[in-house]
Amino acid sequence: MASIKLNAVEKWFGDLQVIKGVDLAIEDGEFVVFIGPSGCGKSTLLRIIAGLEDASEGSVIINDNDVTGNLPSERGLAMVFQSYALYPHMDVGENIGFALKTAGMPRTEIKKRVDEVAGILKLESLLSRLPKQLSGGQRQRVAIGRAIVREPVGFLFDEPLSNLDAALRVNMRLEISRLHAQLGITTIYVTHDQIEAMTLADRIIVLDEGRVIQAGSPRELYNNPNSRFVAEFIGSPKMNLLPCMEKSGRIVFSGFGKNTARKKAISEKFLSAPSSAVVSLGIRPENIALCDEDAGHISGTVAVCEYLGSEQFAYIDCGLDNMVTARVSPDAELKVGSVTGLSFDNEKLYTFDGDGSRLYKPPR
Repeated sequence: MASIKLNAVEKWFGDLQVIKGVDLAIEDGEFVVFIGPSGCGKSTLLRIIAGLEDASEGSVIINDNDVTGNLPSERGLAMVFQSYALYPHMDVGENIGFALKTAGMPRTEIKKRVDEVAGILKLESLLSRLPKQLSGGQRQRVAIGRAIVREPVGFLFDEPLSNLDAALRVNMRLEISRLHAQLGITTIYVTHDQIEAMTLADRIIVLDEGRVIQAGSPRELYNNPNSRFVAEFIGSPKMNLLPCMEKSGRIVFSGFGKNTARKKAISEKFLSAPSSAVVSLGIRPENIALCDEDAGHISGTVAVCEYLGSEQFAYIDCGLDNMVTARVSPDAELKVGSVTGLSFDNEKLYTFDGDGSRLYKPPR
């Protein structure tokens, strides 16, 4: 297993800087997920760690050894790509053991290692099949097996589940989580899917435009985002953000349509900065309660209802550019077109300034 450190890593492609001075320490045995929007640099950063891309500046340290100039094969890491990259003319067993064969390992030892890996991944009955005879999930398990058999000090996953359908993604998430618990190998996992990030990670690294925006546990990032960007990015459905302004020393909602009720200002006791600095308030869907039109902080018209069986989401048109999302009881009967009030849990409000920086961090 390995500890991995990045010291002031930068990456330039010509005049374009895609990684901007990243410092990061990953502990031995930790499961870390890189997440961010498309083009944020997460896959490039993973490839720099793997040695598939050269860092323009900075260093990569694995187990206290500087490997910045080392070849990928010299770093002791195994990478699993988005594409399975299996050899079509080789069966499962041959695919898993190919790296050992090229390294000159004896056949008996290769068979022993392949059988061990097949047992871990429940591939014993598939060892004689060709890749074309496997499902997508089975192919991905073979790709993971090919990485495990090398006995690496760390795993690098680059969006490994994006080619699978929804049901298979859930199954493979469970498989990867179980595998990490069983093997305890340091793992870095790149994804754009925040559900994968929240369910798999010990720690999430949120990236944007080549910079680390925030790092922390899934719970920490969900409950205490340090910026509007993280607040919107982590959570599904995403956090509601409502425009507001100062009025007579208090915070009031602004920018709503003419027919929208603006019933209540926000108490100053929930703010830690001058009210003039606050330009938006954030509230999670689960912290909004529907109520009588005249009883809520604001009101709006029910535009869409999404019934998901165990939960239900109502999308309320309050006259803003985006609808307000509220999580409601799945037993609630909501009529599209009806007018409702929205009452916010004042203790769960988030405040942001014009630059998107967080102004108040409530206790959790």
